[in-house]
Amino acid sequence: MTDLSSIKADARARAFARRKDAWGQGHPAQAGLLMQVLEAHRGRPLAGYLPMRTEIDPLPAMVEAVRHGPVGVPVTPRIGLPLTFRRWTPGCEMLDGGFGTQIPASGEEVAPEVLIVPLVAFDRQGGRLGYGGGFYDRTLAALRAQGPMTAIGFAWAAQEDEGLPLEETDAPLDVIVTESEIIRP
Repeated sequence: MTDLSSIKADARARAFARRKDAWGQGHPAQAGLLMQVLEAHRGRPLAGYLPMRTEIDPLPAMVEAVRHGPVGVPVTPRIGLPLTFRRWTPGCEMLDGGFGTQIPASGEEVAPEVLIVPLVAFDRQGGRLGYGGGFYDRTLAALRAQGPMTAIGFAWAAQEDEGLPLEETDAPLDVIVTESEIIRP
């Protein structure tokens, strides 16, 4: 395997296996450190994600953040476009958003200044390996072009990988938070 897409596919497969193992161990206070990081951003528009499968769960931090300002969740567009974010509140009516996601049935668009980013693998330099669609890379590039933006990767510590196959278009993270550590590249 010499082409980058094959190398990335192998890296994702290994990271998914590590993530599944971490998820299976069940850590009760997953979002505690994420809440600490978000305290410095209270009142700024925030977007997070609704966890799927074995993703680490940011919902406790998002519920806390709603008390201080708008919180959005991603709406997945057509391939090749950046994400948009619809305002979310705990218990709001949800619809199928495609790709196995849920989105609020109604609500205005949120332009986040702080973004909690799901990922498959990360490194200590702020590198992120995503799912392969480029949605977050395009989204981070567009948001950063509009002004100050903080990208917080949220993952299990087991998802760390120092040998990530990254490209120039792979948007870096400003902070990485795991269930056990805050990493500031």
